[in-house]
Amino acid sequence: MQVKDIIDILEAEIISAADLEAEVRTACGSDMMSDVLAFVKDQSVLLTGLLNPQVVRTAEMMDMRCIVFVRGKEPDENVISLAQAMDITLLKTRFRMFTACGKLYMSGLRGGCENE
Repeated sequence: MQVKDIIDILEAEIISAADLEAEVRTACGSDMMSDVLAFVKDQSVLLTGLLNPQVVRTAEMMDMRCIVFVRGKEPDENVISLAQAMDITLLKTRFRMFTACGKLYMSGLRGGCENE
C-alpha cells in the first residue's frame, strides 16, 4: 500500500505532502507518544489526535513517513513546518481513530505484531 492509497481509504485531506508514493506496510494508532516509542517497530504510518510538535519528532525517530490526524484535527504552522523539514507527509481525516484504524485494517494494512 502507498500513502496515496491511505488518502483514498480514509477520505483524507493532504496537509503537507512529502512522498505520496512511499510504501506503507504497517500502522500505529495512539495518542500516547511514550507508547509509540516503547512498543512500535517498523511502522510506516502514525494515526493520532495530538497536534503538538512531539508527534512529528516521535514519527521521525521511529522512521515513520506519514502522520494522519484523526477527527478532522489540523496542526498549526509550527507542526507543519517541522514535518516538511523532516520529509513526513501530514494528512487529516474526519474519522475517529477507531474507525480510521479499522478502515486501514480492512484494506490490508496491519499493525506489525499480528501474533499479539
